[in-house]
Amino acid sequence: MAARPTPVVFIHGLWLHSTSWEGWADVFRDAGYEPVLPEWPGVPPTVAEARLRGDDQAGVGLTEIADAHARVIRELDTPPVLVGHSVGGFIAQHLLGEGLGAAAVAICPGQIRGVKAIGPAQARSTFAFLSNPANTRRAVSLSPEQFRYAFANAVPEHESDELYEKWTIPSPARPLFQLALGNFTPHSPARVDTANRTRGPLLLLSGKLDHTVPDILTRATLKRYRHSAAITEYRRFDDRGHSLVVDHGWPELADASLTWLRRTTSLAAAS
Repeated sequence: MAARPTPVVFIHGLWLHSTSWEGWADVFRDAGYEPVLPEWPGVPPTVAEARLRGDDQAGVGLTEIADAHARVIRELDTPPVLVGHSVGGFIAQHLLGEGLGAAAVAICPGQIRGVKAIGPAQARSTFAFLSNPANTRRAVSLSPEQFRYAFANAVPEHESDELYEKWTIPSPARPLFQLALGNFTPHSPARVDTANRTRGPLLLLSGKLDHTVPDILTRATLKRYRHSAAITEYRRFDDRGHSLVVDHGWPELADASLTWLRRTTSLAAAS
């Protein structure tokens, strides 16, 4: 009896919909994996519906998002690979640290507790939302100009406009506050078990031109894993911004992730 394909759980970040992973899902399916595209709590199944019902996810935070994905994972027959972007990259690390994944790829991951680096571009990308504490109870949207600066600064303007129209949805602002204040909040939900020695392999990917999660944050995240003997690797794409999982260059990221997974799986089988 043939073994069932390894599941891959794709976890999106703020302002994108789970269907933005569909291209990745096709590539991973062709490579022999079983894609799973869960949605955040309160988010409808389509971009169009999500734009009409943004308030359905108002106030949702990191704990609710992580718990929703953990429930999906526990229903799977085998531990999945986790692939997450931005806040989804944080969730992937959190779940991997809890032993809920066979491996993880965290792309431009949200800032975990203990990472103190910050840059002016990141501050500009989030200030409009973090400056109003009432946003912790709201769902918020990016304007085309905000999307251009925070996500799509590394692609032509016409592509930025196309990506905005195709994928963006309102998102809860609460995760932004939780990640930004993780170092100042006791029992913060932004915690990741970076010292876990028995977790699966982790790949951190970053874009050098990213304004929302600058490369310095991803490199600082890598340092947080220095006390773990588990595999932790890092790769930077010098010409990419935060839209790297949905813009014209996403196949390069998908191929890099698959190549890494094949290699680390081979290493694990040989050990």
